[in-house]
Amino acid sequence: MKKIYYILSALFLCVVATSAQEAGKTVVIKTNVGTMKAILYDDVPNHTRTFIERAKRGDFNGTLFTRVLPEFMIQGGAPDSKNAPAGAKCGFGDPSAEIPPEINEKYFHKKGALAAPRQPDDINPQKKSDMSQFFIVQGKVYRETELDTLERTANYPARQKALKEFYAPVRAELNMIKMSNKREYQKRLRAINAQIDSVIQATPGHLLFTDEQRKAYTTVGGCHHLDGTYTIFGELTEGFDVLDQIATQPKDQNDRPKKDIRIQSITIE
Repeated sequence: MKKIYYILSALFLCVVATSAQEAGKTVVIKTNVGTMKAILYDDVPNHTRTFIERAKRGDFNGTLFTRVLPEFMIQGGAPDSKNAPAGAKCGFGDPSAEIPPEINEKYFHKKGALAAPRQPDDINPQKKSDMSQFFIVQGKVYRETELDTLERTANYPARQKALKEFYAPVRAELNMIKMSNKREYQKRLRAINAQIDSVIQATPGHLLFTDEQRKAYTTVGGCHHLDGTYTIFGELTEGFDVLDQIATQPKDQNDRPKKDIRIQSITIE
């Protein structure tokens, strides 16, 4: 019996360890208006490691949230915000803190996504992340019909091209088949639609929301237009009310909150 017990105990510990490893480390972001918690992703290793190192050094402690945009995101942590006087523009990037991107397609900008800001493509075509700061997505909730429209708009040129190639040459033939054999018509139509879809998916810049994205964007919300362009390295698990409170703060012309929202500490559990 003891042997069986030890085996079961070992299996239990293995499962717990595996679950903990998959969940990643927890980060606690304490501010003067409340606390947020997030998990960090293990499969975005360089960003997660860099964020942990900066947090353990206390680099973020005492800094401000310098940009707050409702239905978009909150951004904070910039070194120049630590002692910034009231009303001063701050939150500038730090080139020495830039690291290569680790954009993972399975992560997207749902509400609570924790990500690294960066300079625009025209001066940063490599999409390097500025790890001196971070942002958390608030976003907006979309309707299913909005997502459908976004897909149609983004994919319209590719779809038109594919229709001319695969549908237009056989349209008359398909109309004849439709009148005599609806089952064959549906079969041919499915094959053509599959060809059209393959063209769309192979076209750079195409947009096809996954089931997971649709569920998130139509329930908790997010910012779909950021997908694939910034590195996401974690997500909130607690403190969504604090996120909402910060995002809706009255702000000045530079999007800095008129009342300082200060990061008191960031700790890793």
